[in-house]
Amino acid sequence: MDELLVISALGHDRPGIVNDLSRVILDSHGNIIDSRMSVLGGEFAVILLVSVTGAQMLTLEQNLSTLGQAKDLTITHRRTRAQDPLGSRLPYRIEVVAIDHPGIVYKITNYLSRLNINIQDLVTHRYPAPHTGTTMFSIDLRVAIPGDLAIKQFRQEFAAYCDDLNLDMTLETIK
Repeated sequence: MDELLVISALGHDRPGIVNDLSRVILDSHGNIIDSRMSVLGGEFAVILLVSVTGAQMLTLEQNLSTLGQAKDLTITHRRTRAQDPLGSRLPYRIEVVAIDHPGIVYKITNYLSRLNINIQDLVTHRYPAPHTGTTMFSIDLRVAIPGDLAIKQFRQEFAAYCDDLNLDMTLETIK
């Protein structure tokens, strides 16, 4: 029976990191089933969800340690289980855009947390606005909203909250 391992790796950006990681996983009879990778500043960061047979789990963990030392990567891993289904939670996408300033992520995530809305995925990005060059900030979230939360009321109240903070917001169902 396959087990799951979450792997994160961080290192100076260079070509070949994904190749090195995927080779170690393949050589250990693992399979990458989900991943997020990005270059942040001059660093490469990756988080992977890997399935591997129980018999090969220890081999994979040892091979990751060896790779980290050989390639100057900070590699951590943690055994996990399959994610529980959403149950009565509803999948939604939230996008927020504003002129960049400190605290946007905190204010949005704090608001959602108080309503017991679970963040499944969060991506932020800074970019220059067309024509003006003003630094803009966007947050793209995938969330699981409790089924007993009135969506219409949440949409109205969240939109008002964002308006008060001078943030543009969209909320849509994930189909």
